Amino acid sequence: MELELFEVLGISLGLGLLVGLQRQYQNSKLAGIRTFPLVTLLGTLSALLSVEYGGWVVAAGFVSITAIVVIGNFLRIKTTVVRVGLTTEVAMLLMFTIGAYLVHGSSTVAIALGATVAVLLQMKGTLHGFVDRIGEKDIRAIMKLVVISMVILPVLPNRTYGPYDVINPHNIWLMVVLIVSISLLGYFAYKAFGGKAGAILGGSLGGLISSTATTVSYARRTKSASANTMLAALVILIASTIAFVRILLEVTVVAPDILGIVAPPFIAMFLLMTVIAGVAYIFKGNNGERMPEQGNPAQLKVALVFGLVYGVVIFASAAAKDFLGEEGLYIVGILSGLTNVDAITLSTARLMTSGNIDLHNGWRVILIGALSNIAFKIVLAGFLGSRSLFAKIALLLGLVLIGGIAILWLWPEELDLLTEWF
Repeated sequence: MELELFEVLGISLGLGLLVGLQRQYQNSKLAGIRTFPLVTLLGTLSALLSVEYGGWVVAAGFVSITAIVVIGNFLRIKTTVVRVGLTTEVAMLLMFTIGAYLVHGSSTVAIALGATVAVLLQMKGTLHGFVDRIGEKDIRAIMKLVVISMVILPVLPNRTYGPYDVINPHNIWLMVVLIVSISLLGYFAYKAFGGKAGAILGGSLGGLISSTATTVSYARRTKSASANTMLAALVILIASTIAFVRILLEVTVVAPDILGIVAPPFIAMFLLMTVIAGVAYIFKGNNGERMPEQGNPAQLKVALVFGLVYGVVIFASAAAKDFLGEEGLYIVGILSGLTNVDAITLSTARLMTSGNIDLHNGWRVILIGALSNIAFKIVLAGFLGSRSLFAKIALLLGLVLIGGIAILWLWPEELDLLTEWF
């Protein structure tokens, strides 16, 4: 019992020191490396005493810390003209609460919360700079995500409809929230780094936002005589490579139980594309091109279109299996991949977890959809880009298609090396 008690007190002290170190480094006048450990330990001891004497001890401790903060700020106002923010004050109250939570809650959660407080305090400049860089359009994007995830999603019925009993409005919109969130994450990463993005970062951000949109943007740029077509081809290839990471992320979120089956062939595809991209990187050159302006992915119209596509794909998958057997799903994968790989990935993963599709056929349906999308990008490059870009994209993505077809054809069904890991 004493060992556990000292462990709790040690964690409390460590978290207080961590946050106090950061505040001391930032020259906080109110509290620093000595005060924060004392505040956190006070919270922990108050919670320990509350076991014997009741919860009023914690409440009294919280009120006492609040009074100290108020008095400290009053004295500072009397002695200085400049008024700083309330960050340190709030951090003190929060660390007191985290110290108290350590006694009755999870130490892992408390450590995560304490580390988060320290990181947030340290990232003041980065966060303020990010807010300064975003505009009204970006604030609207965040609000639209809130509407999509917290207003629309809760009111949708969580039951299935239709002849195949697969259309669930709540689940469909949940997939919309997932895809919009991933795309918005990439979009804000672009807002933070887009102006400085080189080929690797530009392609990676493009893959998170939309690899197809990235293909269109860079293909159009190559119509200019000064455009670096090898650089454009590399960015498109990297965006397509990250799209496979995005597929694995989506499967991890919606169907983690099947990741052991899905991951190995897709990791093989990722490694193949990484090698091809590495060779292309050697020949890319550099003319200082900036990443093209990215569209805001959190549009309600975009969300509705994806929801419609996802619903059609999951219904078409069930119908194709009914009329044509599981082989009919390959046709759905090809057609869906021309428009949206996310839809075929999420719908197939759902059907795999429910047992409606054989696991080894399921990952092949997803891969066929991804390869169909890559073939579509070659066509886009030919129509929208220069002849030089088309030649390079046809070679690079053509090698990817050959490798993908080989994996479809030769991958052994009994190979399931990652099942124990996931």
